[in-house]
Order: sequence, then C-alpha cells, then structure tokens
Amino acid sequence: MNLPNKLTVSRLILTVVFVALFYLPVTNRVSYALIIFVLASITDYLDGTIARRRNLVTNFGKLMDPLADKILMCAALTLLALEDMSSAQDPRIPAWAVVVVMSREFFVTGIRLIAISQGVVLAAEKLGKHKTVWQIVTAIYFMLWHASTEPMFHWLAPIYQWKPFSPPIFGVFCIAMMTTLTLVSGFSYFWKNRAMFNDA
Repeated sequence: MNLPNKLTVSRLILTVVFVALFYLPVTNRVSYALIIFVLASITDYLDGTIARRRNLVTNFGKLMDPLADKILMCAALTLLALEDMSSAQDPRIPAWAVVVVMSREFFVTGIRLIAISQGVVLAAEKLGKHKTVWQIVTAIYFMLWHASTEPMFHWLAPIYQWKPFSPPIFGVFCIAMMTTLTLVSGFSYFWKNRAMFNDA
C-alpha cells in the first residue's frame, strides 16, 4: 500500500478516535476531538497532493479517499447537530442540513458504485472538493465554539462574542454555504455522469 492510501486509511482510523473523544466524559473532550478532526482533515489534503505529485493515483485511492472524507464529515456534522448548545437561542447545525449532506454523499456513492459495475472508477471533482472545504470550515467553526467553553480553548470565547463572527451571523453563513455547495456539487456530479442512467 502506497503512502497516499495509507493516509486515507489513517483518516478512517482517526475518525473512530474523533468520535470516541467527542463522547468521553472528560474535560476538554471537544477540544481533543477537534485536534483529531484537524489532523484527519490534513490527511485529506496530503493524500491527494502526494498521489498526484508522485504519480501514485490508484483505483483504491479514487474510491476510498472521497469515501473516507464522507465518513469523517458525516460523523462530525451528526455529532455537532446532536450536541447541546450553551443557549437555546444559539443556532446549531440543523438536522435537515445534516440530512442534505448525508443524502448527497449516499447519492454520489451510489453513482460511483454504478460506475464500478460498468468498469469505471470516478474520481472526486473540484466542485466536490470546494464542498468538502466548506464542510470542514463549518465543522471546525462549531467545534471551536463548543471548545471555547472548555479550558484549552477558552481564550477564543471573546472572538465568538464579536458580532460578525458570532454563530447567529457567521455560523449561519457557514451552514448556508455548506448546504448550497453540497446540493450544487451533487447535481453537477449527477449531470456529468448522467449517461450511466441511459438504461433507466
């Protein structure tokens, strides 16, 4: 197994660690989970970059790299949607946004499985990468918000009290960008590969 694929597999392992830390009844649990999430997100950038620069692109990587991304992001967004907020008036990542994201990911994965059955391996597209970036930004923003109530990242609390960066403004903006790009990229992926459904 080459280095990019090892990084992809490590992201799956880090996702398990991330979820476990998020639920541990310890101080700084969200802060620790956030650090693991960031490390896992960095492997997403590194595996693709190394694979292209060293010409190590494989069918395993084309399939598992985006799948590992989906598992990590769906886990993070689901946990954040379920997390208790400091105030009932504070916005959280809504359940419907998580459903939109997960539906898009299942849909695209289905297209990839159909392609594989036809002997074709579909790689991730640039628009999908932009979608992933905004999903990561949204997840990190809300995790840092939770972590700002913990000792490790408490120094960030004043930043979240600054109105332009507050959850009701910047947080809602992140959710809007994430869901919009999720829908647009999903439709784009379907449209570019619609020929596979000609026998429907």
